Amino acid sequence: MLTWDDEAALADASPTTSPAAAHPQQAAAALSSPQWATHTRQAVFAPELAPHAFAGAPAFPVRQHGMEQQASGDVAAQPAAGTGAAAFGTVLSSIQADAAPGNAIQFAVSHAAHRVNAADKRIINGHTDVNQLVPFKYKWAWDKYLATCANHWMPQEVNMTRDIALWKDPNGLTEDERRIVKRNLGFFVTADSLAANNIVLGTYRHITAPECRQFLLRQAFEEAIHTHAYQYIVESLGLDEGEIFNAYNEIASIRNKDQFLIPFINALTDPDFSTGTPEADQLLLKSLIVFACLMEGLFFYVGFTQILALGRQNKMTGAAEQYQYILRDESMHCNFGIDLINTIKLENPHLWTADFKDEIRALFREAVELEYQYAEDTMPRGVLGLNASMFKGYLRYIANRRATQIGLEELFPNETNPFPWMSEMIDLKKERNFFETRVIEYQTGGALSWE
Repeated sequence: MLTWDDEAALADASPTTSPAAAHPQQAAAALSSPQWATHTRQAVFAPELAPHAFAGAPAFPVRQHGMEQQASGDVAAQPAAGTGAAAFGTVLSSIQADAAPGNAIQFAVSHAAHRVNAADKRIINGHTDVNQLVPFKYKWAWDKYLATCANHWMPQEVNMTRDIALWKDPNGLTEDERRIVKRNLGFFVTADSLAANNIVLGTYRHITAPECRQFLLRQAFEEAIHTHAYQYIVESLGLDEGEIFNAYNEIASIRNKDQFLIPFINALTDPDFSTGTPEADQLLLKSLIVFACLMEGLFFYVGFTQILALGRQNKMTGAAEQYQYILRDESMHCNFGIDLINTIKLENPHLWTADFKDEIRALFREAVELEYQYAEDTMPRGVLGLNASMFKGYLRYIANRRATQIGLEELFPNETNPFPWMSEMIDLKKERNFFETRVIEYQTGGALSWE
């Protein structure tokens, strides 16, 4: 471990003089060490990784508020400095403030960094610079990012005139159909906000592959577009905003689904949570499975099917068109999440234990039951040629598909898809929209084709 030897000289230094200024040669030597290079890059460029970045970092005295202490990987021994990132910030600011132009200390940090080797990248617990997108290791993540960019759309592009007229017509929709619309919006108006919060405040902080982070940023933006879309529908129809937006507190079938998700959000957004142990890494992996396979890959499908069924009967076509675009987006999110999960498994096979798989199976079964309860609540009677019992088989079919996609066996053998037309809804390439309002290969800007 590198230290500064002249403790007496440091103790005699003015409180306004940093250790770097007092001993520039020793500071430069410390910061130029290969060991310090890794910790320096991560503390500067990825402060969220500071606990990992400072593990085993070289120690040297730091004068802070007139008190001498050690700045090192032993964060617990530095109460005045707070976290490893804070300790490094004190050192770095002292170096930058005290070093004369051209001083070796001024360039030690930049010269210490090494170019990224793609082979060194990891999805979690990586030690490469997260700000350097290339060289690519996870090209599949970049390709999915480009695909989602090409699928860009905005809610205001969709004409809601027919929906408004139908909703205002007392004979336009049955009460059961109106219940479906309001229950759907009651779940979705906050569901995508929960998903976005989980990404921005939780998942993103713990993923160390920049290609995957790039997709997560795009995904968070798309979750915002989806929330915008649901708000646009609510506003267009003149619905009671308080009733719709508070449904996740007031409607049991919606609240129960959200309560299933919230503990996994809270775990990753906890400021004290960090990866690096098998237990913590399994918790992150479990959260990724819950959101990719069960929230976006299961909890959305009753609502999607119901609204798209309305659209197939030429009802609520503007809302159904937006749901169709959202279904396409969410399918991409689900597929990205599954690839992310499987790559983490490949890089960390020790996480995929028999006990862990049992926990995941239990979560799948609970999620299927919660979504079926939601189906029963949204359609207590048959409507649109659908009934709640049909969804039991559909949800089991989807759960089987998600389970096998992440390496588990089918949980509900011999289930088939009762709604094969839903698969057609996901494949939108160059097909004319069945609502006859626009061409559905939606692209950005001037590339859009309008009827």
